[in-house]
Amino acid sequence: MAAAPPVEPIGSPSSNPLVDPVPISLALEEIITAGVRQHLKNPIAAKFGTMLAGERSLNGRHEIMVCGYVDDRGSPGRSEAFTGQIYPDGGNSFELVAINDASVNSACKAAGLALPELKPSS
Repeated sequence: MAAAPPVEPIGSPSSNPLVDPVPISLALEEIITAGVRQHLKNPIAAKFGTMLAGERSLNGRHEIMVCGYVDDRGSPGRSEAFTGQIYPDGGNSFELVAINDASVNSACKAAGLALPELKPSS
């Protein structure tokens, strides 16, 4: 029988930045879309693409990290990547970390939520 891998205590200073993927429920999707829409120029026209979520404990705080794509310009191929956090112990408050920034894809990938590459429109 193989030995189980060592487990770090939750909330330790060296908590793993990787997330445990979780499905996006309708309630979670509503929190994400409402939170992102607050930061868009045209929130009514926003169309959301792929979204991924994962749980982790970082610096002693439970959070759900989300990564995804949103298009609020109505032009195919104009989606922007975003990342944010939801804090279940804080009333499910949503915090947008970045949108349309070069750091989004690398931050998501480093956490284990690699977004699929968008294909350029022709």
